[in-house]
Amino acid sequence: MTGKNARQNAILRQVSGMGASFGSETRYSLLSSQEVVIGRDPSSQVVLDAMLYRMVSRRHAALRPLASSPDAQPNWIICDLNSANGTYLNGQRLQGCQQLISGDRITLGHDGPEFVFECELKEQQATAIAPAAATPLPPANSYPTATSTFYQPPPNPPKPADSISFTQLFPIISTGKDLTRKAYLIPGILTVVFVVLMFATVGQPANQVIVAIYIASAAYYFIYQLCGKPKPWWVLLASALTTSVILLTPVLDLFIFVFRNLLPGNLPSEQESITFTELLVRMFFGAGLMEELLKAIPVLAAFFIARGLPSPWRERIGVAEPLDGILLGTASAVGFTLLETLGQYVPTITQSVTAQSGIGAGQLVGLQLLIPRILGSVAGHMAYSGYLGYFIGLAVLKPSKSWQILGVGYLTASGLHALWNATGVINGLLLVVVGVLSYAFLMAAILKARALSPTRSQNFATRFLGPK
Repeated sequence: MTGKNARQNAILRQVSGMGASFGSETRYSLLSSQEVVIGRDPSSQVVLDAMLYRMVSRRHAALRPLASSPDAQPNWIICDLNSANGTYLNGQRLQGCQQLISGDRITLGHDGPEFVFECELKEQQATAIAPAAATPLPPANSYPTATSTFYQPPPNPPKPADSISFTQLFPIISTGKDLTRKAYLIPGILTVVFVVLMFATVGQPANQVIVAIYIASAAYYFIYQLCGKPKPWWVLLASALTTSVILLTPVLDLFIFVFRNLLPGNLPSEQESITFTELLVRMFFGAGLMEELLKAIPVLAAFFIARGLPSPWRERIGVAEPLDGILLGTASAVGFTLLETLGQYVPTITQSVTAQSGIGAGQLVGLQLLIPRILGSVAGHMAYSGYLGYFIGLAVLKPSKSWQILGVGYLTASGLHALWNATGVINGLLLVVVGVLSYAFLMAAILKARALSPTRSQNFATRFLGPK
């Protein structure tokens, strides 16, 4: 037989990332009868290493054959599978599906691994001929089933030579911006500075202030990393300072008069005997509603101030989404916790112990009280205020339901706050349960806020730890 048939070869070639390292490229032959899913999920047809490609979702994108040409040869389309960081086709973010042509470049995420799609028609004899030795074709009856892998695993990359470069001996010369972006250089520098200051102020009142600021900053940095949205540091600092200043002004006296005198929020004295229900009601008005509204003032102020600013300053400073509300709310809680701890609880216990056992014992006990109070703010004030901040941002996204959203958030945050204060008087074990519950509420709000974020593709938390 001398007749010829047209055969279409489709190849996906990885040109960047670890799969294309050491001068080699990984090629995947595509079958016209099988959809090809690319992702970190082991069930995908093109499986990418989960440790190397954290910006890639578990099921990131799919290549699908469409037999629509006159000669029944398949065309291929690329579809994004609702990935966390998006699929880019020739530099443009893919929306839905789009047909591929030979030479198209596919990137998983903005800066993830890149592939090139190649497709060509070749003429081959109908009779069996010896295939090229470099690229043998499998016999027709050896094609894999739909559940098997359709490509051969890439060969092991060649080992680099034994030679060593100058930058390998002195890696700090070649790391550049990665030191600040990926190696947490700035938090490390701040830690060293605070440690030196702690040693320099041992035995002095300033030591407690330095320790408190460092622990509070570390706790807030943890929340900031979970949120994953960049926010100017001076905006967050302004939120914390605003709350601290409010506590030192007559505004606090006005809040106390309204919530603890006009409303049933008068806090009980140590000698007063009341039921748990009555204690919970008093804490709801006198601590929950009062303090959560007070800590929400900087969040609301940022929203109203930014409304009159042009873009992008409006988004950078103000509240455009739930993540903004969480970041500003937890920053406000840091200011509240620091002033409450350093201005009320620690001085009271320090003076009491100092009068009985001397100044050294007083400072030691004050430091012992300071550490758990500041660390506990992650499951305390930061949890309540961040949770309410989520609802403030959600109300901005959904203005038609804003009052309903704000009401639910305000009452829930105040209820958690009151429950913490009330159970703390009764039993330490119950306090642990409420603390874990409050922390869970905040984490759930952060995860939901990341999913709702209009700027999710730029979020550095979802980029590396995407839920997909």
